[in-house]
Amino acid sequence: MAVSIEDIKKLRHMTGAGMMDCKNALAETDGDINAAIEIIRKKGQAVAAKREDRNAAEGCVFSGINGNFAAIATLKCETDFVAKNESFRALAKKVLETALANKAKSLDELKGLAIDGRTVAELITDEIGKTGEKMELGDYEWIEAATVASYNHFNDKLAAIVGFNLEGVDPQVGREVCMQIASMNPVAVSRNDVPQETIDQEISVAIEKTKQEQVVKAQEVALKKAGLNPNHFDSEDHIESNITKGWITAEEAERGRQIMKEAGEAKAANLPEAMIQNIANGRLNKFFKESCLLEQAYVQDAKITVGQFLDNTTKGLVVVDFKRVNLNED
Repeated sequence: MAVSIEDIKKLRHMTGAGMMDCKNALAETDGDINAAIEIIRKKGQAVAAKREDRNAAEGCVFSGINGNFAAIATLKCETDFVAKNESFRALAKKVLETALANKAKSLDELKGLAIDGRTVAELITDEIGKTGEKMELGDYEWIEAATVASYNHFNDKLAAIVGFNLEGVDPQVGREVCMQIASMNPVAVSRNDVPQETIDQEISVAIEKTKQEQVVKAQEVALKKAGLNPNHFDSEDHIESNITKGWITAEEAERGRQIMKEAGEAKAANLPEAMIQNIANGRLNKFFKESCLLEQAYVQDAKITVGQFLDNTTKGLVVVDFKRVNLNED
């Protein structure tokens, strides 16, 4: 039977599919709108299966709050072109709204929630049928606390949420703390919340770095005593390059290598352990100040920490939890 342009437009409005896809579906079903919708949905499932091995590295990240509940939802796709498409963005926002309304506490729970009679997972499959790109839910984070706040960066690829220990926190304070989290990417609220594994790794790196610095310092001193410029011996590639440039002779290069070997081995065998440990502990403390939210310098006033800013705002106010999602860091 002939397919009317009105029916094609109606089906396109209902599904978001292309004109030809709508026309073909209606022709196949003799103009049955509901049957045509199912064909388009099945096509979406077929496209989804074909795209399963593709990389969905683009998308949108949105955050929001519902009472004392905050969430971040990520909908991913293959290209930035689709990520900027209004239909895709509308679906991403609808997913977040559904998560907030139901206070979803896991990605699997979110996938199973219903929107207009269809699950979130099914709606994503429908959207795949419209665009032909792989899509999937990405990171999903949530917080429940006495007061919560959220922040969405202007590019829709970065968002943060935060929870406070007290009720009635000024929304502007919450927003500023979220912006701090978004820009400074802390790893924990305080040093007490940093996993021991992370602390062990940081102290191990700090110790090795400090030892290496002591060895290099001893080598530089030995080279200077021998009348050689340490800058000419900072790497094997530079040594060879400096020979080519005529800045050192091959004999000086070999003598310098030997001096560095002997001085380095001697220093490595007699490193002052107490000093090494003290320097490493200082580096660990610096890590805490740079990486723990309450100890970070407040971006709006570097003279105080975030913890001091909160205490100045309301005595006893602290962050109990935060989450951050940056699609560009995946």
